[in-house]
Amino acid sequence: MTLRWFRNSPETLEDVRVVTEELKSLYYKRLMPIEKHSSFGHFHSPSYEDADFDNKPMVLVMGQYSTGKTTFINRVGPEPTTDCFTAIMHGEQEGLIPGNALTVDPRKPFRNLNPFGNAFLNRFQCAQLPNQVLENISIIDTPGILTAAKRRLSRGYDFPAVLRWFAERVDRIVLLFDAHKLDFSDELTRGLAAVRGHEDKLRVVLNKADRVDTQQLMRVYGALMWSLGKVFPTPEVLRVYVGSFWSEPRRTCGHHRLIEREEEDLLADVRNLPRNAAMRKLNDLVKRARLVRAHAHIIGYLKREMPTIFCKDAKKHSLIYQLPVIFSKIQQQHRVPAGDFPDCTKMQERLLGQDFSKFKVLKPSLMASLDKLLSADIAKLMPLLQKHEPRKKPLPGVLDGEFLGTFKREHFERHPFKEAPPGADGRSEKEPGGEWAVERQKPKYDEIFYGLGPRDGKVSGTKAKEWMVSTNLPSSVLAHVWRLADVDCDGKLDNEEFALASHLIEGKLEGHWLPRELPPHLVPPSKRLCESEDEEV
Repeated sequence: MTLRWFRNSPETLEDVRVVTEELKSLYYKRLMPIEKHSSFGHFHSPSYEDADFDNKPMVLVMGQYSTGKTTFINRVGPEPTTDCFTAIMHGEQEGLIPGNALTVDPRKPFRNLNPFGNAFLNRFQCAQLPNQVLENISIIDTPGILTAAKRRLSRGYDFPAVLRWFAERVDRIVLLFDAHKLDFSDELTRGLAAVRGHEDKLRVVLNKADRVDTQQLMRVYGALMWSLGKVFPTPEVLRVYVGSFWSEPRRTCGHHRLIEREEEDLLADVRNLPRNAAMRKLNDLVKRARLVRAHAHIIGYLKREMPTIFCKDAKKHSLIYQLPVIFSKIQQQHRVPAGDFPDCTKMQERLLGQDFSKFKVLKPSLMASLDKLLSADIAKLMPLLQKHEPRKKPLPGVLDGEFLGTFKREHFERHPFKEAPPGADGRSEKEPGGEWAVERQKPKYDEIFYGLGPRDGKVSGTKAKEWMVSTNLPSSVLAHVWRLADVDCDGKLDNEEFALASHLIEGKLEGHWLPRELPPHLVPPSKRLCESEDEEV
């Protein structure tokens, strides 16, 4: 399985650009002034830059060694290394950019990684590739997380802090576990704690599920859910996908159809990232604004309580000790929700190294501007998001059913997609009659059909395959489309079968499930006639 199916329309990219420009303007106008005034960057993440708004959606891939991260990415070019953070991004020419050079490039969203020092930057690089997938997303490949046997090894930099930095900025976090050897090491626990607070971005994959039988899979799945519940104590259960992203041939198992459906769900989630990128940026901006508001009240309170001349150090340590009480006072006086405050213990640690005399008094005008951002500006932006949100139009005949990707074994050799899963089902009989759902779009499909140069009224499997692969759908999906469209099972497509295949592909690209078997209203009229005659005979 690969991400080469990724596809996005120019209209969607334009929608994202429009919303992004509005968010950027609001940040520079409303939020950045109070961040600088309250020294927000000294306690939390640095100020946003243009690249943080303009960069493509990013996917952070995490996991222990040999869990299938490389196979999930499945990219063409330099092989990912196990001890480096690698940003895989689009570029006209293939090449590697070292970490220190990345942090001075204003076009890349990595300028704020400098504080992690050379120990990290020497283990950070960007692989630029002229890849179609990377025109829409960027992928951050992380080093393999150390297992319990290697926990004594030191990386030389704050690994959880780097993960936390990326978790704040990426659109999706994919965390892979090996179903054959589930192991929660100390570094893995710290790494999961680093992405805490970003559970909405997290997608967990129980990988290599074909290496265990169904009973073992249920046990491992339950153990994984129990372990994740200890790390993420939230009311909502994390979504765990079952997959088989690894380089070995897929083994026969009793739950292969479950794996196929789960992989389809996961890849569809990643495919929709550009469509949802604007909403994610807005959500992150609102979360940051609420944290800035709480932080500004904290700094203003500390500044107000500090003496002007005597006993500054004693008062400073007293205020740090009383910080939990200060949080409660601010919460009551200014009606700031408790969930907006930073972690009290970490805030106390950071305050120890600060000079309170350099703090500035809270400015009512800046707070009013911030309140306007949260109460009015974001509300005005929501209709714009809804306006640019693509709407799915239902396609007749492609709405119900589920994709199984199976076909008859006796037709496998003539099948243009060489992937025959075990336990294939037979084709069900079609009932004649009813309007053909593809008829209205057939002139459009005929233009493509005759452009492929059919012979004797049919397009060969090779030519049909070349056109179908150009849609960038997974081969397993295209195999299922072929099984449905090649009604007479001759390894070729006539104009009606080709129109049917195009109709199914178009529906799949819109996000609909393919039917398991061809319903009567999708059976080509000429094939209905043949079946009726066969029944009469």
